[in-house]
Amino acid sequence: MANIMKKEQSDVETTAQEALKGVLDKVPFLKVNSIERERDGVDILVNLSADNKKQELLVEVKSNGQPRMARDAVNQLIRYRSAYPDAYLLFMAPYISPQAADICMKDGVGYLDFAGNCYLSFGQVYIEQTGNPNPFRTRRDLVSLFSPKSSRVLRVLLNNSGRVWKTQDLADEARVSLGQVANVKKSLLDREWITKQDGFSLSEPWKLLEEWANVYTYRKNEVRNYYSLKSIPEIESDLAQVCKTKSIEYALTGFSGAARFAPAVRYTRAMAYVYNTREDVASLLNLKEVETGANVTLLGPYDEGVFCGTQEIEDIRVVSPLQIYLDLKGYKGRGEEAAEVILRDVIKPKWAKEK
Repeated sequence: MANIMKKEQSDVETTAQEALKGVLDKVPFLKVNSIERERDGVDILVNLSADNKKQELLVEVKSNGQPRMARDAVNQLIRYRSAYPDAYLLFMAPYISPQAADICMKDGVGYLDFAGNCYLSFGQVYIEQTGNPNPFRTRRDLVSLFSPKSSRVLRVLLNNSGRVWKTQDLADEARVSLGQVANVKKSLLDREWITKQDGFSLSEPWKLLEEWANVYTYRKNEVRNYYSLKSIPEIESDLAQVCKTKSIEYALTGFSGAARFAPAVRYTRAMAYVYNTREDVASLLNLKEVETGANVTLLGPYDEGVFCGTQEIEDIRVVSPLQIYLDLKGYKGRGEEAAEVILRDVIKPKWAKEK
């Protein structure tokens, strides 16, 4: 395993060396005299000359460009300053997030990633490029963080943003294994979205929710569309009554849920999660399945975690504002607008109180 990790790091360093040389070669007045690997603990040491003036670059390379890794790299580079007081310090990784880039720049350290994002400023050299997307976005780390089991942990954290958690307590609350919590915790630590002190707590709830919303779609669930002659309030009331009578787990979401927290939300389609027995519920409510013109949508949950934080409002169960936001954010029509109302008027004020 150790040999495999060394090879992976060596491969990243080789790619980093090639990427850096490609950038430096584009500067007409720069001459690359030498590039050395693993000298005095430095991953890459570059000797340059420009207008007969010599310049050294010290490069720390990581396989992950998340904020925690960037901070570690910056601290390591700063320690090298005593031996190389005039050198320019540079952090490199496959992709460096904007937050990680800020960490570098605050300490006067340059950065360069394999997507082309960079900031180099020394002597007469100034190169800056930002905004290139992450070409490695489908990495296992990202998929794992928002997997069904991991998302149960995220829901608990986001619904209780001010609470300090012990690993066992969080595992019990989210109904997942200790290993699952440990994996999520590591991913959040790498992004510097949680803080550790007598346990750990979520420090950047909005950044977490924003990234989750970018990869989430309500169509992860099994979606069935229906038509009813009844009004939307009647449909929702009947749905609640049928599910209570039959002991079926359900909860309103989408516009139906949003209207319970923000009455100004207007809508013409009822939407709810119904666990396992959607066809039975649809039959009991006399709903007709349709391809167009639907005014009822029943969702078969992709994971039972969607019910985390469910509450009862006026005798009808409603998913958490967090789940409503996720379901509406990518919904066509006025879904994004309604999602922003829930975020502004419900979610963010709750987070502010929990600080």
